[in-house]
Amino acid sequence: MTVQHLLVIGGARSGKSRYAQQRAEATGLRLFFIATAQAFDAEMRDRIDRHQADRGADWETIECPLALAEAVVAHAAEDAVLLVDCLTLWTSNLILSDADCISATTRLVAALERARGPVILVTNEVGLGIVPDNALARRFRDEAGIVNQRVAAAVAEVQLLTAGIPLRLKG
Repeated sequence: MTVQHLLVIGGARSGKSRYAQQRAEATGLRLFFIATAQAFDAEMRDRIDRHQADRGADWETIECPLALAEAVVAHAAEDAVLLVDCLTLWTSNLILSDADCISATTRLVAALERARGPVILVTNEVGLGIVPDNALARRFRDEAGIVNQRVAAAVAEVQLLTAGIPLRLKG
């Protein structure tokens, strides 16, 4: 069996997570949600709670703000689909923890190559706007762009979501 991985990319509130969830559920495989978000405030806690409620009881959630490659290796299986939501928050977590984003991304790509089941990854396209006005925001934009490029190169399919409409970019 050839394992097909998918990257879902788009702007904020573009329908990425809903589309990725529908694609995962359509596989008929066991469902694992790898969550990279961290609830540092009440607003983020509410967002996380809403996403969990939207997924329902068929999903097993794995909290993974940093060790994403390790989570993919640990949970990828022929009878399961992994949904990673999202690479953008993961990149932010790496930057804020002073981790090496390039090394972490290299490990993630290697984990995808070894995964025995499909992995669907969600990410934001952050490079279409104006150049950020501060060094940290520019670093984030640059690192997120590199992560997105490397993961897009490693997966079989890439879908761009705009206004809830998918546009196939690859695959």
